[in-house]
Amino acid sequence: MDEFAVSGPTLSLRLPRRGDAPALFRLASDPEVTQFFSWGPYASEDEALAYLDRLPEQRERGDHLDFVVCRGGEAIGVTGLSEISRRDRRGMVGTWFGRRWWGTGANKESKALIAHVAFQLLGFERLGAYTNVLHGRSQSALQAIGFRREGVLRHWHRHGDTVHDVVIWSVLKGEYERSPLALVPVEVHGEPPAGFVLSASEGGLAAPAAGGARGGEGQRGE
Repeated sequence: MDEFAVSGPTLSLRLPRRGDAPALFRLASDPEVTQFFSWGPYASEDEALAYLDRLPEQRERGDHLDFVVCRGGEAIGVTGLSEISRRDRRGMVGTWFGRRWWGTGANKESKALIAHVAFQLLGFERLGAYTNVLHGRSQSALQAIGFRREGVLRHWHRHGDTVHDVVIWSVLKGEYERSPLALVPVEVHGEPPAGFVLSASEGGLAAPAAGGARGGEGQRGE
């Protein structure tokens, strides 16, 4: 079976590999990239390896589904789904990119790809996102692609000894289907990990058969 991946006009999302450690270290060793995160900046490649080594078990449990974002085969960042509730058919998306890729449109396309995965392949009905209250660029990016600001969660995220307020954002399945994100063509390769696909008995949507072109039919450092 082909490794699960999705691709759009200029980007692709694929499952991370240990061989991604050097690229992720280079991207996330930049303090500006990780300024609003509870981790980083990476001080050594071993930290990137430790992150990558955790992912297979998290996928196996159905807890966390991360992807490396690639352009032309080059890793440029990470996006993924976490805080997944199968009963409520929802999860959170987090995304970060190397500084070179800020303002290039990579965030919008990656959100279109991960939203396609969440809504069209896995059966989600809600996709949420967090931003630090001081991270104006991230908030503007989410608003521009159709996420709605719902409010502020006080003392929600701890970074060492400091506790931060965060803004909570969301897009619902029907809103996604009417948004520009749904117009981005998406090619699906392989099958999504079974532990993340909602079955009809759980009230979710059956996952479409993967392998063909999709999209255009009727979203960590944003």
